[in-house]
Amino acid sequence: MGVGPWADEHDGPAPADPRYDAELLAAGDTRNVVDAYRYWTREAIVADIDDRRHPFHVAIENFAHDANIGTVVRTANAFAAAAVHIVGRRRWNRRGAMVTDRYQHLMHHDSVADLLDWARGEGLAVVAVDNTPGARPLETADLPRNCVLLFGQEGPGVSEGAQQSADVTVSIAQFGSTRSINAGVAAGIAMHAWVRQHADLDRAW
Repeated sequence: MGVGPWADEHDGPAPADPRYDAELLAAGDTRNVVDAYRYWTREAIVADIDDRRHPFHVAIENFAHDANIGTVVRTANAFAAAAVHIVGRRRWNRRGAMVTDRYQHLMHHDSVADLLDWARGEGLAVVAVDNTPGARPLETADLPRNCVLLFGQEGPGVSEGAQQSADVTVSIAQFGSTRSINAGVAAGIAMHAWVRQHADLDRAW
């Protein structure tokens, strides 16, 4: 993966643009980034994504070291989420993030109540995603543009208190025998549903 030194890949001198990293230009860039960001510094990439970020946030409960958080962070980065919020334990397994956490804004909240207070202060609707009785089908729901998509941990799903306090709960249609979809997969489905409704697809890579 990646590209070699600039001199091996291109004709002409290396760019003088301050967004480019001198070490990467000299040694090559093997990072997991889109081609548009090749050779850029991490700071320059984050700044550019900040100009492209969408007004939805993603939150996941982490009361038992959920292994899906890395996947959620990686997917949130792919869809340029405003931030990922870790609720509960501060530490999480970063392996699944594939280093995308370097480019994604992360926030921590000790409890669901803290997250909800923060969301209310920011004027964000809280959308719980869980297959529970009375949930609206995600496939037909109108997701708020400015919102927090809230996911529970693998197994128990969104905690009861979070569901009761959320503005709306949506569910993902299932047709097989399994009781639930993997939390990381569910997060990706919900984020993409938001993208289909609200994102400017002309800005996609």
